[in-house]
Amino acid sequence: MAIRTKGHFRTFIMGATLMALALGGCSVNPATGKREFSPFMTPSQELVIGQQEHPKITSQFGGTYDDPELAGYIASVGASLAANSELPELDFTFTLLNHKIVNAFALPGGYVYMSRGILALFNDEAEMASVLGHEIGHVTARHSANRYNRSVFAGLGSVLVGVATGSGELAQLASQGSQLYLLSYSRGQELQSDQLGIRYMNRTGYDPYGAPRMLGSLGAHSGLEAAISGRDSDAVPGWARTHPLSEDRVTEALERLRELDIPPDNNLPRNRDRYLDAIDGMIYGDDPSQGIVDDRTFSHPVFKLRFEVPEGFNLQNTEQAVFIAGPNDARGIFAGGTVEPGADTRSLLQQVWAELLGENQQGPALQNIQSLNVDDMEAYTGTARLTGQNSAAFDVRVVAIRYAADRLYHFTFLTPANVTSQASGTFQDIISSFRKLSDQEAAEIKPKRLRVVTVRPGDTISNFALRMDFSDYQQERFLVLNGLSENSTLRAGDRVKIIASE
Repeated sequence: MAIRTKGHFRTFIMGATLMALALGGCSVNPATGKREFSPFMTPSQELVIGQQEHPKITSQFGGTYDDPELAGYIASVGASLAANSELPELDFTFTLLNHKIVNAFALPGGYVYMSRGILALFNDEAEMASVLGHEIGHVTARHSANRYNRSVFAGLGSVLVGVATGSGELAQLASQGSQLYLLSYSRGQELQSDQLGIRYMNRTGYDPYGAPRMLGSLGAHSGLEAAISGRDSDAVPGWARTHPLSEDRVTEALERLRELDIPPDNNLPRNRDRYLDAIDGMIYGDDPSQGIVDDRTFSHPVFKLRFEVPEGFNLQNTEQAVFIAGPNDARGIFAGGTVEPGADTRSLLQQVWAELLGENQQGPALQNIQSLNVDDMEAYTGTARLTGQNSAAFDVRVVAIRYAADRLYHFTFLTPANVTSQASGTFQDIISSFRKLSDQEAAEIKPKRLRVVTVRPGDTISNFALRMDFSDYQQERFLVLNGLSENSTLRAGDRVKIIASE
């Protein structure tokens, strides 16, 4: 009889333990037809997680959009798809989020979310159904549970590798390998959900070609956003993304439809007019209650403030802050909130800097602290130099503006040290543009809205592009919004979408 060494015995125990966990937690998923690994999150636990996280998700993404008819319409389409899924008994919840982001996602337990931003890209009900079906597919395939279970399992494996070998480095290596596996698994989930979405559309009676049409629009939108922001849309290869590239998913969807022997000219319902009627008048872009970016100006009618950036800069509004990007890698952040009425403004500047440095508080102290007057508001500014990767030097300028006794706003600007002198005047212009709004000015701030209009004889793409309420990329925005290409032609009587001021 062979005698095991202590190290071999530990390895044997580790393998036996992992095998027991794997065998004990497998079952066949009716949606995918595959055995799934689920010892750490059960379906009942999924429901609890969804219930707990639902209010947080809704709050994080701007709350619900205040249009009961539109929300009810989405829920009715979602319910018909869910009834044709493998979980018809699950009480799905469909929520329309008041957010400009182009996205849809699902939580465990049947909680499906769609932003008004992605609604603007749909051109018929079938396209909307394809995304709802995709998110229902994530739920029926238990992707969140499987991802969680595998991450727990991978983490446990890493711990056991460390115990068995006594090597922290090996445990770290095992963990990295698990992360790579989970990334690949996530990409597989997306493609699987595309297929499940097509299945549910087909069962419900929709034109399933809404799926590749929508994926094509999603890819075109991503390309346009990259062009507008100056990013390279191909900077990250498809194999390294959590979500596959849209063109890859279009190819997979078309292949699936060929397997189902469904021709493109199938005469199955798209319900284009019903869909366009439902979204006509919907807010597009920023909601005034969350602040509005209009070209190079940011205005907030609730907080009654405004500032602008020079030509060549762009603004990105988020729930947490407004991000500023300009030439020569000049960057900035605008944020703020309530403060103690008795707090000293200079001390608050130091507090802002401490928060920017983070918990470790590692970094230089602010230098050259000076007082400013910004639109008759007390303000202080200070600078610091940081060292980044490859010993590159960056200069930081922080400005704290006392808007009111209990409110402080701040700008933080960052530039490579070799361009700081060039950018300093520009940053000063941004700071000087910051001002309070009167009640009347705040009341005049209105959102952009999506309008559905009918093509008349003689109308062209160029004509409609001029009606898009943007100062740049007007034609490109019109084409992406309507799922058209430069070679598309418009016919009298067609209905198209434009973006106009209220």
